[in-house]
Amino acid sequence: MTISRRTLLAAGASAGLLTACGSNTGREDDAGAGPELSQWYHQYGEAGTEQAVERYADAYKNAKVDVQWRPGNYDQQTAAALLTDSGPDVFEGSPTLDQIQGGQVIDLSDLLEDVRDDFNPAVLAPKTYDGKVWGIPQVIDMQLLYYRKSLLSDAGVEPPTTLDALIDAAAKLTTKKVKGLFLGNDGGAGVLGGTPLYAAGLQLVTDDGKVGFDDPAAARTLAKLHQLYTDKSLLLGAPADWSDPSAFLQGLTAMQWSGLWALPQAQKELGDDFGVLPFPKDGSGAPAVPVGAYGAAVSARSRHQDTAKDFVRWLWVERTDYQEDFALSYGFHIPARISLAKKADKLKTGAAAEAVRFTGEHGYAQPLLWTPAAQTAYQDALSRIIKSGANPESELRTVVRKVSAELDRVKKKS
Repeated sequence: MTISRRTLLAAGASAGLLTACGSNTGREDDAGAGPELSQWYHQYGEAGTEQAVERYADAYKNAKVDVQWRPGNYDQQTAAALLTDSGPDVFEGSPTLDQIQGGQVIDLSDLLEDVRDDFNPAVLAPKTYDGKVWGIPQVIDMQLLYYRKSLLSDAGVEPPTTLDALIDAAAKLTTKKVKGLFLGNDGGAGVLGGTPLYAAGLQLVTDDGKVGFDDPAAARTLAKLHQLYTDKSLLLGAPADWSDPSAFLQGLTAMQWSGLWALPQAQKELGDDFGVLPFPKDGSGAPAVPVGAYGAAVSARSRHQDTAKDFVRWLWVERTDYQEDFALSYGFHIPARISLAKKADKLKTGAAAEAVRFTGEHGYAQPLLWTPAAQTAYQDALSRIIKSGANPESELRTVVRKVSAELDRVKKKS
């Protein structure tokens, strides 16, 4: 299965126990020119990405870097490989709390000694634990709301800046041929995640490690998503799901929640007849933009940790030309470095510039303490609330108990 970087934003990181095919990690190369490092990437869908990272690896002179392109369930493969001596030295991923607490990855804080403030804080935070950085963010992917300017203008609808306005706009924009809004074929249950909570001024996990949505505002906001679902203004059963902009581009919907990766195609097919927005605020909250980023990490089982760290520093800190190339030449992503995002020509104007601004002003990433168990409990409840009309208050009470217990579990390990 070939997947693109958008997969990062569809769900939380998973960990599994699949058997991973190993490499000859740490083997000295035959020419004696230094250690051989194994570097893993998940299999990107964007053409040219594999050739680009191989080119970067070939340019590194202090070791022979063997790039491995990993199809299939990459996060599960990596989780299993980190427990063995046959896994990668350097790997692309989002180290989980269990991996950090279990000593499976090494501290990379010193690599960012002079440039830490140049990394977007929204994507650096989930790579940081106990004040230390465990992964160097590579690029930023984000989700946002696309809207068709002409359709909104014809209906006398302003671009919605509140959740109530979004619901009203979706209803007004719905006709016999066009639905007002597309949030995915499940009505947004799969993709929205914690975004509505952040838009209501809440969090998944607070800065001091407590449940961040034990508040009546959470139930009020999620109840509005069910209202959207029942209003018949949502597009359901589209030929492709939310990550593909085709429903929006073909005029099946006036507004669609999708990703930054869809922006070049929208520009090509619609010209200036579209705009982008963050997820609208609710109540006393603020607009919200989910962001995600794989990072470069180093396995604690690497036999050449110093060389592996040097390679990560060289590629993801020093070689800003490669960082910009990786973000913008194969698909469409925002560099993780604030300075690079500001100077990139492709991100200086129009909707792309707006997207960069949204990440800085409204971006959030799932916190490191938001474990797979917490994610599952919340997602299951969100689906029942949106699609089945389950009582938001009682559903969230159950989720709060489960997440609180999970937070207690991981804090005891620290």
